[in-house]
Amino acid sequence: MFFVRDFIRVGSAMATGQTILEMRGVSKFFPGIKALEGVDFSMRSGEVHALIGENGAGKSTLVKVLTGVHRPTSGSIRFAGRDRDFRSPSDAREAGIAVIHQEASMFPDLTVAENIFSGHTLKGRTGLLDWRGMRERARALLDRVELPISVDALVRELSVAERHLVGIARALSEDASLVIMDEPTSALSLRETEDLFKIIRALRDEGRAILFISHKFDELFAIADSYTVLRDGRYVGEGAMKETDIEALIRMMAGREVEHMFPKRSATIGEEILAIEGFSRAGFYRDVSFGLRKGEILGMFGLVGAGRSDVIRSLVGLEPRDGGKVRLNGAAVRIRSPRDALRLGIAHVPEDRQGQGLILEMGIGDNITLPQVAALSRGPFLDGAAEDEVTRTYGALMEIRAAGWGENAKNLSGGNQQKVVLAKWLATKPSILILDEPTKGIDVGTKAAVHAFISDLASKGLSILMISSELPEILGMSDRILVMYEGRVTAVCDRKDADESAILRAATGVSSGLAGGDATGVSSGLAGGDAAGPSASGRAS
Repeated sequence: MFFVRDFIRVGSAMATGQTILEMRGVSKFFPGIKALEGVDFSMRSGEVHALIGENGAGKSTLVKVLTGVHRPTSGSIRFAGRDRDFRSPSDAREAGIAVIHQEASMFPDLTVAENIFSGHTLKGRTGLLDWRGMRERARALLDRVELPISVDALVRELSVAERHLVGIARALSEDASLVIMDEPTSALSLRETEDLFKIIRALRDEGRAILFISHKFDELFAIADSYTVLRDGRYVGEGAMKETDIEALIRMMAGREVEHMFPKRSATIGEEILAIEGFSRAGFYRDVSFGLRKGEILGMFGLVGAGRSDVIRSLVGLEPRDGGKVRLNGAAVRIRSPRDALRLGIAHVPEDRQGQGLILEMGIGDNITLPQVAALSRGPFLDGAAEDEVTRTYGALMEIRAAGWGENAKNLSGGNQQKVVLAKWLATKPSILILDEPTKGIDVGTKAAVHAFISDLASKGLSILMISSELPEILGMSDRILVMYEGRVTAVCDRKDADESAILRAATGVSSGLAGGDATGVSSGLAGGDAAGPSASGRAS
């Protein structure tokens, strides 16, 4: 059996309980922004330490300073008993710091094995690359994270969840004393999350230090031993997880009480505006049908591999399908590309905001107005004044925090990146808005604000199809809930009839226990057919 210690040398870990990291008075200033100001932060070996804060609190900047991406404006770093001046990420890796980023950054045209050992390849006695050894060790690492894919598969062929697990395997292959995990469960199912927690506990028990960043409080209390809270780039407090509670952490994070996490406003539900009939694609989903009404929030729930995102990508013309029809306001329409969808008033906010939702090297304003370049042009030239007006209007509407509208999207926090994506598509003035994991990886305060905004849009007549892996979000925000399992619709129910345990049963292939009904109609209940269907396991949900 493979154990973590087989590929992370035990000798590099410090004695459990010994201080392994001290950051003192760390500040980082960018033009117009104080990202960090006088932050003190420390960790011990053999512990899981949660770094907590709202988007823009400075968490990502602190990690980037620690890992050599940014040089601190002032302050000091002491790691593993030595004063450090990390000038690059490779310096940090060589010192024993491994990072698993929120958005898995990999080489899409290299194999899984090549990505796992990029930057620390194995060599044989002759000095040549040991391809056989890397493939064998990569296979063992994938087995450790229970990812049954080929080590020779290209990363571009993998789902979001699979790429995330490959990133975890890559971190495990490094000789790390400190492992940083930034929202590591954002693309994982419940079972995959528990498997990850087993890995984390094994690393902790070996004396490794784990820095765990998550906005999910249930995860923090399940896995973390201690915590540090940042707010507005400053240190707020720290302590033991067992000695605090959610309300106390929220007050520290936000400096205020955060109420009404799911501020669902009542809306007048109108006639059916969109109908999906008999959507099928071999190996992904089969016979999927449902309807969406004017002013409705239809929540789509399912575990990773259920096929939700696959159906939506086919709907908006990003991926093909084998069969099925789309009706808009009762009339059959053909959508062969995202441009067709946009022309028909359908806007799609994808799950992968960095890979599909933004051009990271472009400014905020350029990203927001990108879908409207033609509409904002006069002849061959962009109308700068019109472009600026759209940027200001929708940037202010989403309360994007940045030094200016020209700031590159890559410099923004995850929550502000998500706001830019939302602003971009809202600026097209759609009649149907599709949101795939709209609050993935954002903090509790921003999440409540996004929920309020979504509810407000629906109350004004916008039809919203919301995909989420967070059941409380689905239950709190949806007028109706559609559940999928292995490429099939297994249940559809009204908000008033929603039952958490029944929805989870439907999402795991067990009878939902919900009343009978029709997926395309008003009444709640089970969609026609059973849960069995072509497996989409291993695909993005």
